[in-house]
Amino acid sequence: MTTTAPPITLDDVRDAAARIEGVAHRTPVLRSRTLDELAGAEVFLKCENLQRVGAFKFRGAYNAASRLTPDRLARGIAAYSSGNHAQAVALAARELGTTAVIVMPEDAPRSKREATAAYGAEIVTYDRYTEDRVAVTEALAAERGLTLVPPYEHPHVMAGQGTAALELLEETGELDALVVPVGGGGLIAGCAVAAKGLHPGIRVIGVEPEAGDDTRRSLAAGHRVTVPVPRTIADGQAVDTPGELTFAVIRELVDAVTLVSDDEIRAAMRFAFERLKLVVEPSGATPLAALLTGRSEVPRGGRIGLVLSGGNVAADRFAGLCGTTH
Repeated sequence: MTTTAPPITLDDVRDAAARIEGVAHRTPVLRSRTLDELAGAEVFLKCENLQRVGAFKFRGAYNAASRLTPDRLARGIAAYSSGNHAQAVALAARELGTTAVIVMPEDAPRSKREATAAYGAEIVTYDRYTEDRVAVTEALAAERGLTLVPPYEHPHVMAGQGTAALELLEETGELDALVVPVGGGGLIAGCAVAAKGLHPGIRVIGVEPEAGDDTRRSLAAGHRVTVPVPRTIADGQAVDTPGELTFAVIRELVDAVTLVSDDEIRAAMRFAFERLKLVVEPSGATPLAALLTGRSEVPRGGRIGLVLSGGNVAADRFAGLCGTTH
């Protein structure tokens, strides 16, 4: 019988934490008595919506890009993303004194495209429904001699994302459960490694939008499966297949994946704004939606951590999503 070494370890996450210290924000952990009462638990919110670029993605992007050799860094870096990783790589490139080319879907939120450009990146667009973003970006990187920093399928990216859970648990102490959004899997994989490494008994719960349940289906099948390109307001989770490296970690360390509807995501965004005074984008609101609907599979009376992964949503889109009750 052969065993495969995990892509990352707790030591990798700790090393990433040391590397990003003073560059990434150590985001606050917030509490709400109202939320505690509704959930029947002590809830701790890790507010990655207040991270640089407005999302957790900066952690992994900087950890990965900062490890490139001077020669490779000087040639520039490339990435593909619907928005948050795009901004993260663009900012990491600027911080490290190099350039970035970002491949983004044509229908990416305008605010995310504008923010990415504002960090100095060149943007190349593609059609997410007819083109393969990985193939487009790899061809571009090869043509220009750029180094690809993928959004989740990379050990240094995964380790960087795991620092969110590391920080949370350093502040809260042991938790009974950690609830994390799932897109490509980099965030939940890194967080699961950190959480289980520190507290083996913690339950790690992933949350996906109903229209993009590729990870849940993959866990049920025992191998990665592909779903139709998701059409959901949670654009940061519109992934059709989990990553190979990330799924290897998820299969071993994640206890369950639950689903929430777009209407439930809207309700969670509205709750975060009205009751918590937080602006959270749809993908970042999925753990809160799962908690509010009772589908987070967390123990009542326990101590629960939620990662609110991002807050990048334009004012007009936010108003459109939250302005009416569904």
